[in-house]
Amino acid sequence: MKIAFADARLPSKGALAVMVLEGGKLTSSAKSLDKSSDGALSRAIKAGRFDGKAGQTLWVFAPAGLDKLSILLLGMGAPKSLDIMALRKAGGALARAANAEGFAELTLMLDAIAGGKLEIADRAAEIGYGARVARYRFDRYLTKEPQEKKPTLEHLSIHMKSAVAARRAFSSIEPVAEAVDFTRNLVSEPGNVIYPETLAKECKKLSELGVDVEVMGEKRLASLGMGALLGVGQGSARESQLVVMQWNGSTKSAQPLAFIGKGVTFDTGGISIKPSAGMQDMKWDMGGAGAVIGAMHALAGRKAKVNAVGVVGLVENMPSGTAQRPGDIVRSMSGQTIEVLNTDAEGRLVLADALWYTQDRFKPQFMIDLATLTGAIMVALGQVYGGLYASDDKLAKQLAAAGETVDELLWRMPLADAYDKQLESPAADMANISAGRWGGSITAAQFLQRFTNDVPWAHLDIAGVAWSEKGKAPMAKGSTAFGVQLLDRFVRDNYE
Repeated sequence: MKIAFADARLPSKGALAVMVLEGGKLTSSAKSLDKSSDGALSRAIKAGRFDGKAGQTLWVFAPAGLDKLSILLLGMGAPKSLDIMALRKAGGALARAANAEGFAELTLMLDAIAGGKLEIADRAAEIGYGARVARYRFDRYLTKEPQEKKPTLEHLSIHMKSAVAARRAFSSIEPVAEAVDFTRNLVSEPGNVIYPETLAKECKKLSELGVDVEVMGEKRLASLGMGALLGVGQGSARESQLVVMQWNGSTKSAQPLAFIGKGVTFDTGGISIKPSAGMQDMKWDMGGAGAVIGAMHALAGRKAKVNAVGVVGLVENMPSGTAQRPGDIVRSMSGQTIEVLNTDAEGRLVLADALWYTQDRFKPQFMIDLATLTGAIMVALGQVYGGLYASDDKLAKQLAAAGETVDELLWRMPLADAYDKQLESPAADMANISAGRWGGSITAAQFLQRFTNDVPWAHLDIAGVAWSEKGKAPMAKGSTAFGVQLLDRFVRDNYE
C-alpha cells in the first residue's frame, strides 16, 4: 500500500477521513465539513454510540452539501494519549474501515491537536505506519476467495501542514514496516515451503540491503563442534544450517550488538513427539529466528548507525530412524556435554551452540536471544507478555522500555542458582530439562545462560506472543513478528 503526504487541502470527492477527539469534539477539518453539511457530522455522532474514543470509526455517506464525499469519522481519544501506539492503532482503524466499505483510496485530514508528545509530522508518520502494517495479510495460497473478502485500500494520502517533514519521518520507519511484513511472511509459510535451506535463502535477500550474509551447512557446523545443534536436526532429511548476518553501519572498531534466534522450521517434538492436535502450528517455531532476520532487515533498511550481527540456527525436528533419542548425550561447541532427556526441548540445544559461537567469534557488547522456547511461559504469562530473562539489569530495563513503546510487552522473570541446580545430570555436564515439572521456562533460561560465557545477555521467550489467533491492533491475526519492532526501538533509543 502506498502512503503519501501532501499539503492540507480538502478534496471535493471520494473517501475522506477526519478526526474526532474523545467526547465527540470535532477537529478543525471536521468542523469545516460539519458546517458545509449543515451539521450532518454532529447529528451522526449524536445519533449513535460514536463519541471519539480511540479506534472508533463512523461513516457518513454523501451528506447534504457534500454529496460527492464519503466521510469517515476517526476517533482519536484524549489528546494526551496520542503516543506512538495510539497513532499506529488509529492508522490501523483507518485501513480496516476503508477495506470494510471497499474503498481503494482514502484521504485523511490531519489537524494539529494540542497535547501529546509527538510533533504533527511524527504523528502523520505513525498513522501511516499503522495503516501500512494493518494492510498485511497472508493470502498467497487462497485461490478461490470471493473478491468482496479481499482488502481494497491501496492508497492513503495524509493531508497536513509540514508534509515534507512527515515524509522524512515516515522514511525512517517505513523500512521497519517492510521488515515486519517480511518476517510475518516467513513465519506464516508452511513447513514444506520454509525449511532450513529455504529460510537460509530468504536470509540471503538481505544482501540487497547491504547485509553480509554467511550460510554454513552441516559439514562446517560439525567442524566447529556444534553437536547440540546438529543433534536436533539429525532426524530430518533437511540439512541444518547456521546463518550469520552482519550489518556494519558504524565504525569498523565498534563492538557489534548481537541478536540470536531459534529457527526450528517445524517442530514435531522428535522422538518425544507432540500430540497431533495443534501440531500444524509448529511451523512458527522459527519465530525467534524470524524476528532476528526481520530486525536485521529493519536496521539495514533504515541504515542504522550501529554494527549488528544476527545469528540464526535453522533445523527441522523430525522423528525417524536417524533421530536423536531420549538419553542421548551430545557435546556442544563449548565443550560442555548435554544429556537429552526430552527431544522436544530442542530449541535450547540449537541456541546453546549459536550463543557460544556468537560470543566466541564476535565479542559483542551483549547478546539477546529470541525463541518460541517453552509452553511454560504461556502458563505463566498467557499471550500478552513475552518472558524476559537477563544477566544485566541495564539491558533488561532497556528492552522492557522499548517493548512498552511499541506494545511488544516483556515481563522480567527470575534467574537463580536454585533453578540452575535442577539441570544437573549424573551422566553429563547437564540435562536439557529439569527433573520436575515446575518453572520450565526459568530452567530453560538457566540452561541458555551456561553458554553465554559472562557476556551481558538477555533471553526473550516469545512462545505466547509470536502468533495471535485474534489479532492485536493495528495488526490482523496470524504472525505478529514479535521482536522486530522491539529490537529496532531498543537500538534507536539506546545505541545510535
